[in-house]
Amino acid sequence: MTADRYSIAVVGSGPGGLSAAAHAAELGLSHVLLEAAPHLANTIHLYQRGKHVMAEPGVLPLRSPLEFTAATRERILRSWQDGVGRLSVNVRYRAEVKSISGTRGDFTLALTNGEQVHAEHVVLGIGLQGNLRKLGVPGEDLPQVQYQLDDPDEYDGESIIVVGAGDAAIENALALAQNNAVTILNRSDEFTRAKQGNLDAVLAAIEAGRLECIYNAESVRVEAASDDAPGSKPLLYTLNTAEGEACLPCDRVIARLGAIPPRRFVQSCGIKFPSDDPAAVPAVSARYESNVPGLYIVGALAGYPLIKQAMNQGYEVIEYIQGNAVDPADEPLLRERFAALPGFRGVSETLTEIQRTVPLFTGLTMLQLREFMLDSAILSPEQGEALFRYNDYTNTFFSILRGSVQVQIDASDPSQQVTLVAGQFFGEMSLISGRRRSATVLAGPGCVVIETPRRSMSRLIASVESVKRTVDKEFLVRAIRSQVGGWLSSEDLDELVDNAKVRRYPAGEVLFSEGEEGDSLHLIRRGSVTVSRNIGGREVVLAYLAAGNHVGEMALLTESARSATVRATVATETIRLEADQCKQLLDRYPDLSRAMRAQAQARLAHSAQQQASGDESSDIISFLVRQGIGEATDVLLIDESLCVRCDNCERACADTHGGTSRLDRETGPSYASIHVPTSCRHCEHPHCMKDCPPDAIHRTPQGEVYIADNCIGCGNCERNCPYGVIQMGYADEKRSGGLISWLLFGLGREPGAPQTGDIGDHAGAAKKATKCDMCKDLPGGAACVRACPTGAALRVSPEQFLALTR
Repeated sequence: MTADRYSIAVVGSGPGGLSAAAHAAELGLSHVLLEAAPHLANTIHLYQRGKHVMAEPGVLPLRSPLEFTAATRERILRSWQDGVGRLSVNVRYRAEVKSISGTRGDFTLALTNGEQVHAEHVVLGIGLQGNLRKLGVPGEDLPQVQYQLDDPDEYDGESIIVVGAGDAAIENALALAQNNAVTILNRSDEFTRAKQGNLDAVLAAIEAGRLECIYNAESVRVEAASDDAPGSKPLLYTLNTAEGEACLPCDRVIARLGAIPPRRFVQSCGIKFPSDDPAAVPAVSARYESNVPGLYIVGALAGYPLIKQAMNQGYEVIEYIQGNAVDPADEPLLRERFAALPGFRGVSETLTEIQRTVPLFTGLTMLQLREFMLDSAILSPEQGEALFRYNDYTNTFFSILRGSVQVQIDASDPSQQVTLVAGQFFGEMSLISGRRRSATVLAGPGCVVIETPRRSMSRLIASVESVKRTVDKEFLVRAIRSQVGGWLSSEDLDELVDNAKVRRYPAGEVLFSEGEEGDSLHLIRRGSVTVSRNIGGREVVLAYLAAGNHVGEMALLTESARSATVRATVATETIRLEADQCKQLLDRYPDLSRAMRAQAQARLAHSAQQQASGDESSDIISFLVRQGIGEATDVLLIDESLCVRCDNCERACADTHGGTSRLDRETGPSYASIHVPTSCRHCEHPHCMKDCPPDAIHRTPQGEVYIADNCIGCGNCERNCPYGVIQMGYADEKRSGGLISWLLFGLGREPGAPQTGDIGDHAGAAKKATKCDMCKDLPGGAACVRACPTGAALRVSPEQFLALTR
C-alpha cells in the first residue's frame, strides 16, 4: 500500500476539477488529480459524438489556464488534454476514491485499489453522471429504453422517442432527427431549462417539421408491443397529453432526465445536505467550502452544471485555498443588480440576507441563488405604492426581503387586508393559473421585494424540487382560504392541505359525472370547466367556470348524488379535497356551511335560468368552448343577424395598425348567428408567448397580449398559436388620413388596400409577427368594435358570453 501526501487533492476531472488541478499546477502547488475513468472529463467524454458544446453564460469571462470556447466535444477534449500536458498536471487515471475522512490539513482518501492519498485540502468535482434519473414508470428498464446516447449516427431509419426538455434531450433529439423519425416529449408547455442556442435550434426544427414535439406529456408506461402485425414497432409508449391519453409505437426510447447527487458517498465524507429531498445538492459557502473544513465542492455537484461556471469555480477555489481574496466572475453583474437595495453593503452580504430571510430559497446552493438573482430585480417601493392591482394581467413573482406588504383580498372593500411580512412571497396564483391578479398588493413601511420574471421562476420551479413543493403548498393554502373559507384555523388548514391532491385533466376529460357519488370538492387551479346535465337524452351545458372557482360542493352539502357533469374545456388542473374532511369542516364551522349553501343556491338559480333559455343557448356555449374560448380572456364575436358586411371592422383595424388589418371577418366558424372571426383571443396562458427568443411578446396589466418592436421574425409565435391569428408581414407606413376621413371625404388610401411604389416594395425589410393588440394604446378601446355601425361586433370574456347566449 502506498500513501502519497499533497497540498491539494482534486477528485474528478470534470470541468471544475480539471480547472482546479490546472490552476494548482500553474501555481506550482503540490497536487494530484484523481480520476476513476481511464480518460479526462468522463461526463464530456460521454456526450454524443460530434456534439457542439456551448460556452454559456456568454457574459462571463473565463478564469482558467485551460482553454474553453464553443466547439465540438472532440475538439474540447483535445484542447484540455493538451493543456494538462503543457501544465504538467499530476493526473492519476483509474483512481476511484471510495472514502474521504479527516479535516483541513489532514485528509485521507482511500482508493478502491487499496492505495491511500493524504492531502491538506480536498476539492470534490465528481459531478452527477453516475446517478441518472429514470422514467419512473412501468417498463423503464426494458432493453430498448436507454438513458445515454453515445453516437447518434448508430441509429438510422428508426422511430425514436426522446423524453426530456433540457439541453441533453434537445441535443440528442436534434442529432437523431437527421436520420430518424424523432418525437420529443416535454412535460411542460415550453423549454424553460434550455440554453438559448438549444432553444432556438429545437423550435426551428419543430417548425420545419424535422422534429415532432408533444408538450404537457406525462409518461404512463412503456411496454413491449405485440408482434402480430408485420412491421410493427417493438415498443408502445403510453402517455397523457393535453388532448387525452396517447399510445405511440416506437423502436427506441431515450430518456434524458438529468441526474441526482451521489448522496450516499457524499454523506459518507461527512458532508451535510440542506434537506432530505433526494434531488437536493450539498450546502456550500460562497467560497465553495462544505460543512467539512477544507473540503470544497465545485461543478454540477454544487448545483451549477454549466461548464464555464464550473471552470471558473475550479480556478477560484484554488485561490481561496491559498488565502487570496478573489471575487466570483458574476460579481460585477450582481453588484449592479443589488445597487438599489437600501444600505447595500456587498454582494455576499446581500445573498446571505436573501437566503436567511426567505425560506423559499433555503434549499438553493449559493451558486443557484446567484444564477437566480441575475434574472431578478430588487425593488424598494414607496409605502402605499401598488406592486400590482386586482384584475391586472401581470405574472411576475415576488419575494419579500424586508418590511411588509398589504394584500387587499376583497376588491369591493379595500379595508379587508392581509399583511405579508419579510420571508413570505406572493404572485404565485397568477403565475400558476395564468389568470388576472386576484388581489391588490400595496407596499408597506420599509418594503423591499425581489421581483422575478415568469420564465425564470418557472425554470426554478422545474429544476428545484423543494421550491416547487413550497410554492405548490402555499398555492393550496391560499386557494383554500379564498375559495372555501377564511374561517379555517391553521390546524384545520394544514390538515386539509396535507390531504389535498393536485389532479390534471386533458381537454374534454370528465372530472365527475351526473349521478355519481359526491366524494370530493374540486378547486380549479388552472384551466376551465363546463357544467352540464343530461336533459331529454342530450347533454345541456349550464355553466362555464374558470380558474379560481370550485365545483362539487352541492353533492357534499345535500349528501346526494352528483347533479351535473363537469368536464375540462382545456388542459385543467384542480385541487381535490376529499368529501369526509370537507363535511367535518362544514359541521365544525357553521358560517362556512352557510356561505357554501348560499353559493350553491345561487348556482342552482343560474342553472335553472340557463336551462330555461333552451337548447340553442346550450349548443352555442358548447360551440364556443370547442373553438377554444375556454382559454381566452377576450374574444371578438360577431352577431351575424346584425352584421351588414360593410367590413368597417377590418378597415378600422388596418387604419390603426399601419395599413395591415389584424382580423379577418369572413374566416372562422359560425353557429346560429354567432361568428368567431380570425382574431386574437388573448389567451390566459398565451401560446404565442412560449419560447419567444427575444422575449418580444408581453401582456399589459389590462390583459392585452401584444408583440413589441424587438420581434426578430422567427415565426415561433405563428407556429405555436393554435388559432391561426398571427401572421408574418412587413410593417407599412401609416397612410394619410383616418377611417372617418376616407369614409366621408375619400381622402387617403382605402384602409386595407395594397400600397404602391416604394412604400410597398419592402426591399431589404424583415418580416415581423403581427396580431391583434386590442388597440391597447387607444383610449376608446378596440377600433373594430367602435367602427361597427350596427353593434354586431363585440369583445367579451368567457364569463360574459354565457350572459350573451341567454
